[in-house]
Amino acid sequence: MPNTTSTAKALRQSKKRKQRNKKAKKELKTLIKKSKSLIVQKKTKEIKELFPKLQAKLDKAVVKKLIKKGKASREKSRLAKKIVSL
Repeated sequence: MPNTTSTAKALRQSKKRKQRNKKAKKELKTLIKKSKSLIVQKKTKEIKELFPKLQAKLDKAVVKKLIKKGKASREKSRLAKKIVSL
């Protein structure tokens, strides 16, 4: 339990931010899983439509500091490599 009003406000803010970040990370993970499943199913048309959106989401997540720059580039690189091999 916070002792001062400023710590109470900080707690409220951190709870809101945590929910927002959790939601954004979940969306990102589901998008990655969806693209991986499309690659396994060899649906090239769908994956080529989805991949640019995924790249944009990853880049935005880096800007918002949800994930680190290296993780985003690693995900993009691995998925791109799998797409080229289709």
